[in-house]
Amino acid sequence: MSSISILKIFWAFVKKEIYHILRDRRTLLILFGMPLAQVLIFGYAVTNEFKDAAIDVLDHAKDDASRELIYHLQSSGNFSLHKMLHSEAELEDSFKEGTSKLVMVIPEDFSSDLYGSKDVTIQLLADGSDPNNANTLVQYATVMINSFVKDKLHLGSNPYQINVASRMLYNPQLVSAYNFVPGTIAIILLIISAMLTSLTIAREKELGTMEILLVSPLPPLLIILGKVTPYAFLSFVDAVLVLIVGYFVFEVPVVGSLFLLLLICLLYVVTALSLGTLISTVSKTQQDAMMRSLIGLMMPSMILSGFIFPLTSMPKLLFYLGHIIPATYFIEILKGVMLRGVGLHFIITEVCVLIGMTLFLLMLTWKNFKTRLE
Repeated sequence: MSSISILKIFWAFVKKEIYHILRDRRTLLILFGMPLAQVLIFGYAVTNEFKDAAIDVLDHAKDDASRELIYHLQSSGNFSLHKMLHSEAELEDSFKEGTSKLVMVIPEDFSSDLYGSKDVTIQLLADGSDPNNANTLVQYATVMINSFVKDKLHLGSNPYQINVASRMLYNPQLVSAYNFVPGTIAIILLIISAMLTSLTIAREKELGTMEILLVSPLPPLLIILGKVTPYAFLSFVDAVLVLIVGYFVFEVPVVGSLFLLLLICLLYVVTALSLGTLISTVSKTQQDAMMRSLIGLMMPSMILSGFIFPLTSMPKLLFYLGHIIPATYFIEILKGVMLRGVGLHFIITEVCVLIGMTLFLLMLTWKNFKTRLE
């Protein structure tokens, strides 16, 4: 065979591969969609800067100087005033509700001590269940307070007339495991539960046995529930094992009700399984189901759930996208029950959202299977 013939065959082979890639939308998605999505998401989400972080203020002074200090903090763009507190009791409630990450307490004699060249102590209270977030918030606030004093007293540098006493609640040692263990539990349960369910049903469809099951006397919904139930049990056991490892290995406490925690773990597992079942209804093969599970769940759950990066620092679009991910709510619930020891009334909103998501996913799944039968 001549060299020219070999080149022609080689070129034909190359063109066939190009056509094959262009016809395969999944390959195109991996080739172009994933890198673009990663660049965009990491570019916007991976940041240590805070923008409009909600701050609560307990102002005992209530004078011009204290109001100027509050305005000074907001003028940086890093903080926005969320709520003015009126008592110490409100302070604890705002932390337990999870609406406040930082509280600034201004003393009663703030103005007179400041202008009288006396020591002034402003207290900063941060939610230590997220140590990185708490540390950064305290550092930003301290810098802003020092710059305020410097401006007011016309000091050159290093003003020592004011002291800042900070205290980390719920995690005084700032143990990072207190943050990543709840987040890891949420990610693992979501990925494993959803992927296993989607794969097992997709396998039946790929082998052609699903059609045989669907024409059996049992209604389709019962067939699906029969296949999902063992995974619900196994995933719940998985959740318990992860909690045990978190408690004994990483020493992450469970301050709140253990029964409530397990009950919500079961709810979250059902939510994840519902998501996996929905994925299986639109997947034709196991490979397809796995790709949809990994691409659609893993990366968004890790980046947009508040596990690694705070949602409040993200652009509005990513902020709202993060709130349609079940892990976002489950992480808040885990931190609330495990670290802050809150009861059901403090996390009722997140629980209701998970229940609503589960019902919505089950309805979509049932509708897709019904369409298949028709």
